[in-house]
Amino acid sequence: MILLGREQTISRKLREAVLALQVERRLDKDEILERYLNTIYFGNGAYGVEAAADRYFAKHAADVSLAEAALLAALIRAPERYNPFVAPDIALERRNLVLSKMTEHGFAPGSETGAARAEPVVLSDEHWQRDYPAGHFIEQVKQFILDNDDFGETRDERRRLLFQGGLRIETTIDMRMQMLAEDAVARVLVDPANDPAASLVALDPATGRVVAYVGGRDFFGDTGYAKFDLASQARRQAGSAFKPFVLAAAIESGIPIDRTYEAPAEIEIPIPGQEPWKVANYDGEGGGTMSLVDATVASVNTVYAQLVMDVGAQAVVDLATRLGVASELDAYPSAALGTNGVSALDLASAYASLAADGLHSQPAFVSRVVAPDGTILYEHAPTRERVLPAETARQVNAILEQVVTRGTGVNARIGRPVAGKTGTGQEWRDAWFVGSTPELTAAVWVGFPDAERPMVPPAARAGDRWTLAGTDLGAIRLRSPRRDAGGRVPVAIGVGGVAAKPVPLIDTVGMPGERAADLLGDAGYVVALEERGDVEFPPGTVLAQRPEAHAPVTPGAEVTLVVAREPRSLTVPLLLGMTAEDAETTAHFVGLDIRIVVEAEPPPGAAERDGRVWRQSIVSGTRVDESSEITVWTNP
Repeated sequence: MILLGREQTISRKLREAVLALQVERRLDKDEILERYLNTIYFGNGAYGVEAAADRYFAKHAADVSLAEAALLAALIRAPERYNPFVAPDIALERRNLVLSKMTEHGFAPGSETGAARAEPVVLSDEHWQRDYPAGHFIEQVKQFILDNDDFGETRDERRRLLFQGGLRIETTIDMRMQMLAEDAVARVLVDPANDPAASLVALDPATGRVVAYVGGRDFFGDTGYAKFDLASQARRQAGSAFKPFVLAAAIESGIPIDRTYEAPAEIEIPIPGQEPWKVANYDGEGGGTMSLVDATVASVNTVYAQLVMDVGAQAVVDLATRLGVASELDAYPSAALGTNGVSALDLASAYASLAADGLHSQPAFVSRVVAPDGTILYEHAPTRERVLPAETARQVNAILEQVVTRGTGVNARIGRPVAGKTGTGQEWRDAWFVGSTPELTAAVWVGFPDAERPMVPPAARAGDRWTLAGTDLGAIRLRSPRRDAGGRVPVAIGVGGVAAKPVPLIDTVGMPGERAADLLGDAGYVVALEERGDVEFPPGTVLAQRPEAHAPVTPGAEVTLVVAREPRSLTVPLLLGMTAEDAETTAHFVGLDIRIVVEAEPPPGAAERDGRVWRQSIVSGTRVDESSEITVWTNP
């Protein structure tokens, strides 16, 4: 079965007989049995008796008891039917049958097998499906085998081969990169109960090999969507992350990148036979004219709405599909602003084509599949298809580098050239960042998995919206910097003797303080830390920064991060009868904020209390946390 497959024909039986004779001439029966036990499938992902003993009993095969050995033997015939985790009664019945047969055929005395039959089936843990890393990635690998006709004519045949055929499957994943990607998600979205979720796909543009893949928070979690793959199955609006495809289509059609368009805050574009298309810029700002370069850097919707009318929506979606977007795209003008639903895998694949000078490689999860006898059943051979002229791809990448250095993607600066683009769904329902170097492309999505809900307080903490999208690419630690024609690594602004210039400061609010300090330090800033008690943000999270995000700051300048800590418990002082000035001084002295309301005391008021506190909102002596505010009322 293992060496010859599962076909039930006379020719297979003849080959089986010949092979059996050859095996018996070379190996004795103990060696044959040993090889068989080291290869056969025991269910629940365990191939070989050693793996099975560990899986079911957390023991070495040499240490299992008679009852445990009988259970392992019982599994061989039908591992799924006799699975003790899901069918313990059937497994127990089968195990006891094995024990009876052992006595019947003289392999164990009845006294021993009788005692073993009386033992309950005790497994190593209560949860039959043990957690393993990169669960969503592994599902992609499984689907590759199950959907590929090369591994069997029917899906049932392919399933048996996958789970019982003893295959050795080599994947493309880089576990160091995977751990960094998962850590980037966990360190930013720190509250599983309330924070949004994220997906991330990182792949090699030259080969399409997927090296890191986060399809959700926890594949083995207990939420209804835990196993739903947010990286490939979720389709969310791409927002402005779709604009590079419009830009590429425009360049390909002959429109120069220095062409200028009117850039009003709002615009109405006539659509034949329809109501005018009303488009507004996200920030509500606009005016004057703007080149395609600056309109991309600033992500100006009104310019791109005009551009798609010049290029044609069909040409844009056709190009996006050629580049690697596998999701179905509707060719209407608003597609230019990312109203179509796409996945993180779609955008990673398409941006990778741009990073590879217009050559597209299909995303790959499996490198090689080897049969038990060493036969190579599959080996990934990247096929690179020219989908965009190299010069067009390079122009787009050069503009996307400016998005990161001076535009909406400044949070993704990592000290080396990165081409990237941000994207936002309507009402902050989805947030994207896709970035590339010649060696790596990464697409990150952040949003609520259960519904397309706005990521704004109170549904999400302030700062969640762009934090992950701006930092994950850096967290993966991109490799081998791009070099110029002379083989030199380009020097970052303000480093290595190059004159420093003010650049927009990245937004660190909502990040873990350590991560924010590292990013700012790597960018050449001097970081100062302050702590402040806060009940809304988890301890260690950046609450505020000075200067504020996007302010022009020269590398080398000081940036202060205000980091949350557990608030202290304070005692409210007695403020009644004090002047407003004394009440404010006293409250601040004990560490509390105060709000003063000037309002006449209701009758019968006393003249001697003019200008003094006659009421306070929290009774003196009450224990409160330091983020609390006291309100006092003073007479005029």
